[in-house]
Amino acid sequence: MRRILMVGISLIWAIALNCTIAPVAQANASPEQLAKAVEAIENLDALRSGLASTLEGQTAPPTAETMKAVCKPVGMEAKRIAQTEGWQLRQVSQKYRNPEHRPQNATELAVLEQFSANPELQGLWQRGQVNGQPGMHYFRRINVSPGCLACHGQKSRRPKFVADNYPEDLAYDFKPGDLRGMYATFIPDLAAALTESGS
Repeated sequence: MRRILMVGISLIWAIALNCTIAPVAQANASPEQLAKAVEAIENLDALRSGLASTLEGQTAPPTAETMKAVCKPVGMEAKRIAQTEGWQLRQVSQKYRNPEHRPQNATELAVLEQFSANPELQGLWQRGQVNGQPGMHYFRRINVSPGCLACHGQKSRRPKFVADNYPEDLAYDFKPGDLRGMYATFIPDLAAALTESGS
């Protein structure tokens, strides 16, 4: 009786492990998941462009409050998307203001170089790994819009709060249409599997 009970428990554990691990190991992001990522990033960039456009034609110099009203909502929305979807999402630039936005690896540097060399290239997909977790990268370019120049134009005309608070600032001397950086999204295969199983 005890042996039958142990075999039964082992069988239940094997079935449970197979049901939870096997789909995760094999699940890549589906076309629906990839389309969802593109839509989310396009909406994020539209938010950024829309908020930046509120600075066009302003005569008063931007302040820290301006940054909270224009830049911070984009970062907060990126965090919300990442948490909701189980993705990693960050803004990346070689000419960063916030050191957290500097490229973190050779892949990010290479993709920024691709965007720089190909102004018509808007986005690209690439299989890869982050911390040993396989998944799909989606990189989408960020271009400078006219409103961005209020804080990212000539170095000598940067707002005082920028010069005072960002000693490592490299995010200046841009012109409209320049490559500002990119959104780097990573969709782990695990997140794709969980999304698929939940739908």
